[in-house]
Amino acid sequence: MKAAIRRNYCSPDQIKVESVEKPTPKEDEVLIKVYACTVNRTDCANLTAKPFIMRFVLGFFKPRKIILGTDFAGQIISKGKGVKSFEIGDKVFGFFDTGVESQAEYLTVSEEDIFSIPEKIDYKQAAASLEGAHYAYTFIHKVKIEKGQSILINGATGGIGSALIQFVRQYDVKITATCNTKNIELIKSLGADKIYDYTKEDFTKGDDRYDFVFDTVGKSTFGKCKPLLKDGGVYISSELGPFAQNVFYPLMNSFSNKKVIFPVPYSRQKTIPYISNFLEQGKFKPVIDREFTLDDISKAYGYVIKGEKTGNVLVNVATIEPP
Repeated sequence: MKAAIRRNYCSPDQIKVESVEKPTPKEDEVLIKVYACTVNRTDCANLTAKPFIMRFVLGFFKPRKIILGTDFAGQIISKGKGVKSFEIGDKVFGFFDTGVESQAEYLTVSEEDIFSIPEKIDYKQAAASLEGAHYAYTFIHKVKIEKGQSILINGATGGIGSALIQFVRQYDVKITATCNTKNIELIKSLGADKIYDYTKEDFTKGDDRYDFVFDTVGKSTFGKCKPLLKDGGVYISSELGPFAQNVFYPLMNSFSNKKVIFPVPYSRQKTIPYISNFLEQGKFKPVIDREFTLDDISKAYGYVIKGEKTGNVLVNVATIEPP
């Protein structure tokens, strides 16, 4: 089978698509034919081991897993004898932030790490609904959002931001978002009440005050956003911060009326059923920027690592057969 390989931490142009042996499922595993996956920020961190802390998780000197990929949507084609919850032919998807070796034609994974794709959701939508939405769930469940509050989402066009704005709509709050000029209409359609075009204006200079500032791209800081927060307001960033300060700020929350929460992700057993429910209800539609083939996966990484994608970048691994 073909797979995207890197044996050392590297740049996108060093990824190789190679022929490797198709895996065989263990007793508690299934073999999945992968139809679609994405290249996302987590994948780029796993590729490059940046930030450096990734090395402590993935392998200090070189990665323990050589096949790339953190998410997938596909179909079960065989299973181990111990698998009880799924059958051959089931359409499933999943995400694992330290890598599940899914940027390949086939993968094996334990049954506890897969979830049924909702009816009427295709493989592309399923794959694009995972990584960003998984982290978006964390933002809204680390705080208590109430009707009438004001929320600012910095980076509303990213994988996290485009999911978060759709999740936040359920609370009947005022949503302010930042994006670039070309995506203003998209972000309006997702639910923003007010938009800052970051190519023309600095949202931190605005007069509005917010109950929550959600920095989904980590391109601002608590110091810059603190004046925007109301008393009792909360700042959450998807990144550690320039000096990893977002990990330590929460230790000082008892001394300030404006707080920082570090969004340690919830388990997939919480996030993916939530995502599935929103997909089924039509309340969440993942944004897809562009699509690549597996053979062009280096180009996909090169595009994503620039930090300019809108929503999700899809990799079509196999041709989807008509029903």
